[in-house]
Amino acid sequence: MESSAGQLAQWKHSGAILTLQRWLAIIGGLAVASLAVCVLCLQFGATRIEMGTIALALRPLLTAGEFDAAGLGASAIIMVHIRLPRILAGFLVGGSLASVGVALQALLRNPLADPYVLGVSSGAALGVSLAMLFGIGTTLALLPTLPLFGFVGGLLSLILIYRLAQSQGRLPIQSLLLAGVILNAILTAFIMFITSIMEPNRSAGLMAWLMGSLTAPGYAALAVFAIYAVGGVAILMQKTQTLNVLTLGEETARSLGIETERVKKQLVGLTALLTGAVVSVSGMIGFVGMVVPHAVRMLVGSDHRLLLPASALVGGMFLVVSDTIARTILAPTEIPVGIVTALAGGPFFLYLLLWRKNRMM
Repeated sequence: MESSAGQLAQWKHSGAILTLQRWLAIIGGLAVASLAVCVLCLQFGATRIEMGTIALALRPLLTAGEFDAAGLGASAIIMVHIRLPRILAGFLVGGSLASVGVALQALLRNPLADPYVLGVSSGAALGVSLAMLFGIGTTLALLPTLPLFGFVGGLLSLILIYRLAQSQGRLPIQSLLLAGVILNAILTAFIMFITSIMEPNRSAGLMAWLMGSLTAPGYAALAVFAIYAVGGVAILMQKTQTLNVLTLGEETARSLGIETERVKKQLVGLTALLTGAVVSVSGMIGFVGMVVPHAVRMLVGSDHRLLLPASALVGGMFLVVSDTIARTILAPTEIPVGIVTALAGGPFFLYLLLWRKNRMM
């Protein structure tokens, strides 16, 4: 109970006594910032697009008017058919990964929990790779099934990691990370085997996808992914009060009337589904689910009613900016966005490990 009292004291210190005005101010401000970041990032790429052209191209889309490709020129076509869907996909991917990170950190009561570090992304990638090997998801009719293969792979890997790391009802961080590293290595070996037996052209595309990439999806594919992403995050947001209670410990949660086993199964399923959907679109993009929630938690506090939606918005902005850097820093050559997020998140991960080590000494 001392840890529960300490957590409650931490919430009060960090401003977790949440008011509607504070929630609206923070989420409203982040929403406006997200819109501004997405519009600004439309400018950058191999070809620079002026804000005037962006405004002219966006106007018919916002007013349900007719898009005049011939009148607006090549820059507007690039913006509408390549950059806009890519930025929208990036925002959905980043928001989904950050939301999954928040849920896993509450479920496991550990700030190092992340679908990439724990091997959930590798499991989802293996599921999607198997689907690609057998030609599933290459047509519009079968496109909605691709995230389901990622869901099954991510779910099985998360369950396996949980079973391997659990010891006498506890989940030690060392065992958790070790199980994630081992499973990552095994699943990566299977993925490499799949790429080795594929045709060379398909194998090269799969390897580029596995490094984390945001190619411009068609609007039909983007709509399918948006259903998974928006729906999954919306369901997680309905469980923010439960996430608050789970951070106090399972015994406390049960004493407050929470059916912990049922809730844990729901959260495991939701996080696996979101991870599978994300991996099917962008490959394995690491550290977003760990870095963003931890940074946002330091700024807005630990109340998940605010933390989860704020992390989703910040995660979307973070990945949009990272992808913009990935496609402009060596333009016209693009580097995988997973490299940018790893360079940003890797040092932060080491900082968290050292910080936890110093606290335990």
